[in-house]
Amino acid sequence: MSGILSIQSHVVYGKAGNSSAVFPLQRMGFDVWPIHTVQFSNHTQYEQGWTGRAFAAEDITELVSGIDNIGKLDQCLAVLSGYQGSAEQCEAVIDTVKRVKARNPEAIYTCDPVMGDPAKGCIVAPGVAEVLVSQLMPMADIIVPNQYELTQFTGLEINNLQDAITACQAALSKGPKLVVVKHLHSVSNDTFTMMMASEDGVWLAERPYLAFSKQPVGVGDLISALFTGKYLSSQNSRIAFEFCNNASYSVLEKTYQLNEWELQTIAAQDDIFFPRNKYKLKRIA
Repeated sequence: MSGILSIQSHVVYGKAGNSSAVFPLQRMGFDVWPIHTVQFSNHTQYEQGWTGRAFAAEDITELVSGIDNIGKLDQCLAVLSGYQGSAEQCEAVIDTVKRVKARNPEAIYTCDPVMGDPAKGCIVAPGVAEVLVSQLMPMADIIVPNQYELTQFTGLEINNLQDAITACQAALSKGPKLVVVKHLHSVSNDTFTMMMASEDGVWLAERPYLAFSKQPVGVGDLISALFTGKYLSSQNSRIAFEFCNNASYSVLEKTYQLNEWELQTIAAQDDIFFPRNKYKLKRIA
C-alpha cells in the first residue's frame, strides 16, 4: 500500500497543516501517513488563543523507524513537510527524507518552508528558518514558499514580476527541481498570483481574490498537498500547477459561499477532484 508521509502541524478543530492537507490527498486517491509536529486545539489566528503543544523531534524519528521496521518505507511515494515546531524537528525531517530515499530512490520530497511572514508576526521557533534555508530547501525536489520565504531562501527582494522570475531561477540553482510560489503579493493587486519555475521555464497562475472578512488559514498547506498529489499522479508539473490553482480556488469559493473562516474541504470535495474553475497558466519565461 503506497503512501505519502506528511510531517506537519495538526489542529483538532479546523483546517491547517495536516488537517488541511490529508483529506484532499485522500480524495485524490492517495493513502496518507500523517506525523504531527505540533497538535493544537485550533490554528493560531484565533483571538481567544489556542491550547496544545509541540512534540519532541524524537517522536518523528521513532514513528518513521516504526514504519521502517515493518518494511513499508519502500512504498513511500513522497515526503511532504510543512510547519516544524523546532529546529530539532527539522533535523528529524532531514533524516527521514534520507531514509525514505534510501528505501525508495524514486520518492520525492516536497518542502513547504513555513517561516511565517512579518505581516502576520513571527510564528516559528528559533532556528527553524535557518535550517529550512540551509538544509531542507536545498535538498528538496519541490519547494513551495510564499514570497517572504522565497526571499529568505534567495536573499533577493521581490517587488515586481521580473524580480519574482529572478528569485525563482536563483532558487533552482540552489538544488530544488521545481519552485512553486504559493503567493506573490507584490506582482498584482487585482489577482491572486502564483508562480512555478523549472529548468523548462516559468509559468504564472492567477485567480480572483475573494473578499473574506478574515482570510482563511491553511491555504498554503492545501496548495502544497494538491500540487504534490497531482504531480505524483500526472508526472507533469504544468498539469499539477494548473490543477492546484483551480482546486484550491474551488475550496476557497465554497468557504466564501458558506460564510466560513475555516476551509471547507469536506463541502468542496467533489470540486477538489474535478475543479469547476479552468484558469489557464501563462508562460512568462
